[in-house]
Amino acid sequence: MVGSVPSAVCSAAAAILTVPLPRRPLDPDDPADRLRGWYENELGWPTVPGEPVRLSVGERFDVLDVPAEAGLPALRRLAPGSPVAVRGDRMRLLIAAGGSEEVPGILQWLEWGALPLDLTAIGAGEVIEAPLPPPGASQGRTPGPHRSGAVQGAAVWLRPPVAGFETEASLPTMSALGGVGGAPDLVRLVDTLATQCHRVRLWRASAQPLAFS
Repeated sequence: MVGSVPSAVCSAAAAILTVPLPRRPLDPDDPADRLRGWYENELGWPTVPGEPVRLSVGERFDVLDVPAEAGLPALRRLAPGSPVAVRGDRMRLLIAAGGSEEVPGILQWLEWGALPLDLTAIGAGEVIEAPLPPPGASQGRTPGPHRSGAVQGAAVWLRPPVAGFETEASLPTMSALGGVGGAPDLVRLVDTLATQCHRVRLWRASAQPLAFS
């Protein structure tokens, strides 16, 4: 079912990652511009105009949005450098660009298609709220896991992306033998997330109080 990615595509992707990205001048005194600058100038991730700052999905990555209870057990399916964000009780796991288009077919193939799963694939043409960068990221230091103290209710990085690293190479993708260059396999990740989403749904249903007429 899963085919290998042509070497020409991999070479083109590698070339894109090595080309210096243009740095857009931003106001260092504006918190939104500082946040936008970290994504655009440090990571090379496109944002969309307006506030709050939002990331354009589909160019550098796609996203799987699931309940946090379902996402936590799936972290073992990710590479250590694969970014993961949380917002409230939701978790967002980054996957390779174009991967969201494969998710419905993967769920059908794994025989999850007939069940209602709280799993949303976000892809090209969509946006997500930009999680707050971890402390020290804008000063060029290697960021670690985000700790408390962020704006209440804002999205934050559980596993932040690191400037200067090829983050895209760590994202789950559709490919043979577990991914290009060792990237995690998207099918295994989706299967784990679907299983956990189903368990969360059953648990929540069993926790509902019985209704008596």
